[in-house]
Amino acid sequence: MLIHINLHPEGGRRRRRGLPKASPAIGRALAPLRDKYLIGAVVAVVASCGAVAALHLTQTAEAAELTQQEEAAQRDSARFAGVIAARAKVLARRDSLGRELRIITAIDSTRYTWAHLLDEVSATLPPYTWLSSVTQTSAPPAPPTTVVGKAGAKPVADTKAAAPNGAKATTDSVPTLRFRVVGQTVDLQALTLFMRDLEASPFVRNVQLVNSAPAAQQVQGSSRELTEFTLDAEYERPTRDVLRTVTISVPVR
Repeated sequence: MLIHINLHPEGGRRRRRGLPKASPAIGRALAPLRDKYLIGAVVAVVASCGAVAALHLTQTAEAAELTQQEEAAQRDSARFAGVIAARAKVLARRDSLGRELRIITAIDSTRYTWAHLLDEVSATLPPYTWLSSVTQTSAPPAPPTTVVGKAGAKPVADTKAAAPNGAKATTDSVPTLRFRVVGQTVDLQALTLFMRDLEASPFVRNVQLVNSAPAAQQVQGSSRELTEFTLDAEYERPTRDVLRTVTISVPVR
């Protein structure tokens, strides 16, 4: 049995050399970097700083753009100031003319009201009946008013002031015209006929008997028994098939 002794330290099989071991000082320096919580905190701080920087740059760019837009708007406002003033003057003139035209139209629409009413009362008055008075009991319509404060404001009719005592207004914001008829008759049947014919008129509605009382009248030294009556009624705007308006053209020389 032979025994071999290797007297050469590098002879025979060569061992693979590994990496040199780090020194203890370097290991202690790199030890904190192995903490995952510390690494996460560092990454969060870096990301926050980046986000703040990005927001700062974005807001700075938006502020510069808004400043440019404001300056452009101020230049346009100064340039179009004359046009805006002229437009406001034209709108004020238009509103004034429109208000005057509406007042004229309102007056013209009720110009023939009493002519129709008196014609109907006269046509339906039976024999042996005469009238003492025909008066208006409702308030006159108020002219249209304009709400001040806005250019081009539309006029509104003051229906509360024009229709007191709970008077109803029609669909076109015109208060209902109410009138009272006071007269005398020698026959109660004539009074009934007068009320019926007046109610059948296309210009009159809601005919109501307010009061009727006997009265005496001296005629050639003798006393005659009469019945004094009071009627209340309302004006009704007729339909177009009953009342037709025609435009009249007048040549101007």
